[in-house]
Amino acid sequence: MAKYVLHPSIEGAQHGAKSLDEFLAFAKKSGAAGAQPSNFIVQKGDGFYSAQEIRDHFEKHEMKMDGISNHCIMWAHTTAWTGSKTIRPFLPGEVWKKSVSEIEAWCEDYILRFFDLSAELGLKIIPMFWGMSCGFELGSGYPFGFFQGPEYDLEKEALERFVTKTEKIRTRANELGLFICHEIHPNSAAMCADDFNALVEACDGDKCLGVTADPSHCWEGEDAETRFQKVADRVYSAAWKNFVIRPGVPLRKMSGDWTQRAMQFVDLGTGDMNLMRYTELMINIGYAERYCEIMGSDTAPLVTEAESAYRDLDATSANAIAYARDALCFPVAEGSFEDGMGTE
Repeated sequence: MAKYVLHPSIEGAQHGAKSLDEFLAFAKKSGAAGAQPSNFIVQKGDGFYSAQEIRDHFEKHEMKMDGISNHCIMWAHTTAWTGSKTIRPFLPGEVWKKSVSEIEAWCEDYILRFFDLSAELGLKIIPMFWGMSCGFELGSGYPFGFFQGPEYDLEKEALERFVTKTEKIRTRANELGLFICHEIHPNSAAMCADDFNALVEACDGDKCLGVTADPSHCWEGEDAETRFQKVADRVYSAAWKNFVIRPGVPLRKMSGDWTQRAMQFVDLGTGDMNLMRYTELMINIGYAERYCEIMGSDTAPLVTEAESAYRDLDATSANAIAYARDALCFPVAEGSFEDGMGTE
């Protein structure tokens, strides 16, 4: 019998307007075997659905529970200190109007409660990304003004800040046996593999620090093969997403209009990334094996995350699930193609 190590799934962050029931119904109808709702989809009042309520929803739709992501609140937590207004879309109005220390405390409490829910559900792998603990100067990637100067070292300060601001969160994650998986990403605490490894070293190799692999952010000088080989043993989570780079348009153009940006997220099948090669890379570095061992599952989720500035969101996502199911969830080789060659 053919052996599969991946099953088609979908990330819920782009579908926050849907209820949990609506999101799972959409995922099921589109051909997904599992789903990964975001923290917002499992919110209920000032808290979350109970673990049993969430289980009941997944059982109703006969879907695998592939995790619950928490990108936005984690990002707001480690970005709030900058005073940036960009955290506001992710927080209640009464929260973002508070002081920086109060915002951080609110986010930290939310995250710790979210960890408790994840642990109760047996979801030990948390897809997310850390915010701008490095500051927007380092986040620009261009040292003008300079990163070191009279009585300051922005790189050293950034690492110390990350260690301090994430200490309570990391401690609780370790107590619960969770892996907090950063999506290496522009405008985050680690924008390339070397940045992430520097965070791990600064935290004395903290075992809870993991990676969410996402090839759609490998568009500026570091390809997916290079990035994820460098952090291979910490890739516990993975997303499948594609992009194109529009020729002649500056990558760092300051426009909030996605239709005008140089880097465009697109449907999975026609972008610049060869997602079959990326799938093979994820198997090669042990993502599927690692996920299954930690989660006690038979297959790991191939989490589709398709966006487009031009195509309807649901149409883009449904197409992504179908593409993943039909083209990327393949039976894996259990021996060499040379085994049957030659004579006995």
